Amino acid sequence: MAEATLELIDVSRLRVGVFVQVPLREGAHPFQSDSFVIRSEAQIEQIRGLGLTQVRYSRSRSEVQPLAELGVSPSWSALGVPGFDDPAPPGVGRTPEPDTEPASDASAGAAGAPPDAEASTPSPPPPPAPSPAAQRKALLADQQASLDRCEHQFSETSRQLRAIFQNARANPQQAKQVATAQVEAMLGHVDGMEEVAIRLLSEKAGQETTLHAMNVSVLSILLGRALKFDSTQLAHVGLGALLHDIGKLELPDRLRWRDDHAPAVERRLFQGHAAQGVTLGKKMGLPAEVLDIIAQHHEHADGSGYPSGLKGEQIRPMARVVGLVNQYDNLCNPGNPAQALTPHDALALIFARQRDAFDAAALAAFIRMMGVYPPGSVLQLNDERYAIVVSVNSDRPLKPRILIHEPAVPSDEALVVDLERHPELGIQRAIKPVQLPRAVFDYLSPRKRMCYFFERSLAAPRDLAS
Repeated sequence: MAEATLELIDVSRLRVGVFVQVPLREGAHPFQSDSFVIRSEAQIEQIRGLGLTQVRYSRSRSEVQPLAELGVSPSWSALGVPGFDDPAPPGVGRTPEPDTEPASDASAGAAGAPPDAEASTPSPPPPPAPSPAAQRKALLADQQASLDRCEHQFSETSRQLRAIFQNARANPQQAKQVATAQVEAMLGHVDGMEEVAIRLLSEKAGQETTLHAMNVSVLSILLGRALKFDSTQLAHVGLGALLHDIGKLELPDRLRWRDDHAPAVERRLFQGHAAQGVTLGKKMGLPAEVLDIIAQHHEHADGSGYPSGLKGEQIRPMARVVGLVNQYDNLCNPGNPAQALTPHDALALIFARQRDAFDAAALAAFIRMMGVYPPGSVLQLNDERYAIVVSVNSDRPLKPRILIHEPAVPSDEALVVDLERHPELGIQRAIKPVQLPRAVFDYLSPRKRMCYFFERSLAAPRDLAS
C-alpha cells in the first residue's frame, strides 16, 4: 500500500472495522501483520498496550471510519455519509443547554430559525457495510499474507539449519550459536500467544534435508508448551529437537534413513547415530539437558528402544516429548515417500499399536494438540464435499480450519473455512489422497511431505459461505 493512502490518527479513535498499520517492526508486536483490519476490542487493547499514541489508517480499506477526536465535532462527509457537511450534527459534540422556558415565536423569528429546527434535522445513516466481494477480497489477502509469513519464517530457519549441519564438525561452537539463535527466534513466534495454530505449509517451504528436524522442533515446542514446560525447558526441547539427528552427519548418506529391512550390520550403524550425536554435541558445548534428548530420542517407555533400552522414568521428560514427535514425523515423512502415512493414520497407528512405547501424558497431550485430524489430513464432509485440513488451533483441535473443494471457485481464490464457525459442517471420515477423484486431488494438492509452522490464532470474522 502506498504511504500516501495512510493517515495518522490517535489510538483513542480506533474501533472494530478500521484498517490500521502498526508502526513497529515484525516481532515487536503480537499481530500476524503490521497492517490489518481490527476485528475485536481485544486487538484495540493490544495496540494500546504497546504504548503507541498514534497509528496509521487507510480510509479506503476500512470497513468503518475512526471515532471522532475527543472534543472535536466529527465531519460526517469525511465519514463517507453523502450530503452531510454539518461539522456538528445534532447531539454530537454539543454541551446540553440548561432547561429554560421555550422562546416566543417572535424571539425565534429574530434568531432566524424555528424552535424545532434542530429536532427536524435527520440523523446521518451509518456508513455502508462492505460488499461480500470486498469482504472476500480482504479475507483472501489476509489468508495469503499469513501463509506467506509462515513459509518465509520456515524457509529462513531451514536455510540456517542447513548451514548448521554443514559446519557442525568444522566449527561446532559457531554451529551451536546459530542453532541457539534459531530456537530463540522460533520461541519468539509463540511467546505471548494465548492460542497457537499449527499451520500446514507447501512442500516448497523448506529443504528436504532439514524438513524433519524443523517439524520435530516446531511440534516439540508446541507439545512442551501444552505440558506446561517453563521457558528454559522449552529452549532445551527446541534445541534438542532441532539437533536430535545431528549424529547422522557421521553416517554415509545411504544410511541416514531408517530401513527396518536393511542388514543387521547396517541397522546397528544407523542406531549408533544417537551416541555419535552426543559426541558431536559435546564438541558444540550443548547443555546436558540437550545432550540427554539427543541420546534418548529413540528410547521407548516399554524398553523396546535403543541404544540403552531405557524404560519409563529412566527417560528424561524432554526426551520423551522429542521421541514421540520424532516417531510421528517419521511415519508421515519416511525416507521412501511411498511408505508415508497420512497425518490422521499416523496418529491413529501410534495410539492403537504403539502407545506403550510412549509416555502416556505426553501422548494424550499430543493427540489433544494435533486433533483427530492433524494438518494435512484429507477429509470427506457430511455434505459429501472433500477438504484438506490446513491448520489446527491447539486449544480447539476438534474444529480445524479446512480448504474445501469448490469447482466454481479457483483453487487459489478458495477461502479457508473455520469449522468452529460453521456448525452445519461436519467431518464424515478421513480418506487417503489416492481415494480422491483426480480433479479434487489437483484442486486440494495433498502434500507428499508434511511440514508445519506456528500460526497466530486471532479472532476472525465469520467466514463467507463456501
